[in-house]
Amino acid sequence: MTSRLHWLLLHLTRKLWFRASLFSVIAVGTALAGALASPYIPAELAAQLGANAVGNILDILGSSMLAVTIFSLSTMVSAYASATSSATPRAIQLLLADTTSQNTLAIFIGSFVFSLAGLIALSTGYYGEQGRLALFVVSLAVTVVIVVALLRWIDHVSRLGRVGDTTDRVEEAASAAMRSRRELPHLGGQPLRDPGQDIPGDARTIRSRCIGYVQHIDMGALQELAGSHHGQLFLCVLPGAFVDHSRALAHGLGMPANDKVDASVCKAFTIQDTRSFDQDPRFGASVLSEIASRALSPAINDPGTAIDVIGRAVRLLSIWSEPVEPRAVDYPLVHVPGIALIDLFDDLFTPIARDGAAVVEVGIRLQKGLRALVHLDGPRYAHAARHHSRLACERAMAVLRIEHDKALIRALAEEIAGSPVA
Repeated sequence: MTSRLHWLLLHLTRKLWFRASLFSVIAVGTALAGALASPYIPAELAAQLGANAVGNILDILGSSMLAVTIFSLSTMVSAYASATSSATPRAIQLLLADTTSQNTLAIFIGSFVFSLAGLIALSTGYYGEQGRLALFVVSLAVTVVIVVALLRWIDHVSRLGRVGDTTDRVEEAASAAMRSRRELPHLGGQPLRDPGQDIPGDARTIRSRCIGYVQHIDMGALQELAGSHHGQLFLCVLPGAFVDHSRALAHGLGMPANDKVDASVCKAFTIQDTRSFDQDPRFGASVLSEIASRALSPAINDPGTAIDVIGRAVRLLSIWSEPVEPRAVDYPLVHVPGIALIDLFDDLFTPIARDGAAVVEVGIRLQKGLRALVHLDGPRYAHAARHHSRLACERAMAVLRIEHDKALIRALAEEIAGSPVA
């Protein structure tokens, strides 16, 4: 598990401005470093290679890169707007964190800053003849980097913001969060099977001091805090939960009842305005289902996307049944509840069954997806899959008008209800 500082730094590096600023600093340093290489370059070589042409090259780079950067930014904004309208606004944070887009824009901005710094240094006489040659060579290298970035950008921007590309990103983020939680189902803490029964009655309630969604829990900080007071902590919320001032974050057993301890516990919970994909597999599942719901709306009317999402949902849930190596408990003083499998089924299939009840092809594909899950991992999958198969069938029977369509879905639901458990 990552600490709060590590997690904040990770999110900082995903910001577009961070990479652009980093590349700009490198560009300025590279442009000014030419003078340092001048003592090692023969003067005759500088004259032979025509280093005086470097000013024209920098002029071209500066003017072209500014235009390309503005065009690329407008293209990205259009792609984000397209993804918002055709997929879901919740996926925009994944597009904003796209490394290819960030690196490309950072290269364009860095190249512009490089040319600007080089031109300023040239106008002040900062370079000698040998320094101009070094700048000339670096300018050629920057030009090659720009050409490669442009070729990658042309291929990448043709897919950016499309429904398929956005859905791929959501599935990838949800799968990563699902595998991470599968390996650490209790975030590295002690399992808390039943919060209503397993929390001691004399444990003290520690409530949230902020209003918002839990994005990250610093388990190391909670372990250290509980150990320093020879106590234990029983968590009441997981990443993705919405908390307010009345919501209990944790219960402390043997923890001193003072404001300082409560503040330290609350500080270990990162609470923000929106949910995050990193520690919250249910958020990825909800966003994936939301894409299907929007595709089934009368304005878009795209049942093919909903059918595609059903297949991805089956693939995503199969991760929860993958075998994992047993791991030692990293934070024995912190007790953490797990994610119920039925909650993941609810996040993925309830919206699709509700919004696709009147579309027979979606209903059939949903029943077939649930039929595959019945045989995935014994009784726990069978119970959840049969429950949602029955609900989806009831919703379809309530709105479908053609008896043939009803019979198709009813037959699949009955097959699932009578399927033997693997």
